[in-house]
Amino acid sequence: VQLQASGGGLVQAGGSLRLSCAASGHTFSTYTTGWFRQAPGKEREFVAARRWSFGSPYYADSVKGRFTISRDNSRKTVYLQMNSLEPEDTAVYFCAATARGLITTTIKLPDEYDSWGQGTQVTVSS
Repeated sequence: VQLQASGGGLVQAGGSLRLSCAASGHTFSTYTTGWFRQAPGKEREFVAARRWSFGSPYYADSVKGRFTISRDNSRKTVYLQMNSLEPEDTAVYFCAATARGLITTTIKLPDEYDSWGQGTQVTVSS
């Protein structure tokens, strides 16, 4: 599956953005999808993920209560709604997907994902 992320931009602290990740491929509805981010000089870190069919979504502690991951399988699109943004959220955000059946201990690991979007920059000013 190929992924195309969009929706990044510059926003003031406390503001909101919604990222989108459009997918191509016939079996997207069965994929696990996730969002990761990478700030300058830092490693890529997990933000949010959800499986295609069951269970609650997963969130990093730093975004829990502020970010929401959702998906529309009919549109083959995954969304990341980001509210109450903080300067610490500034990073390049990547969407990712995999056909693997990830479990709680692996769904947050970037290496478990096979497909990646190109990244979209989110900058939060103080």
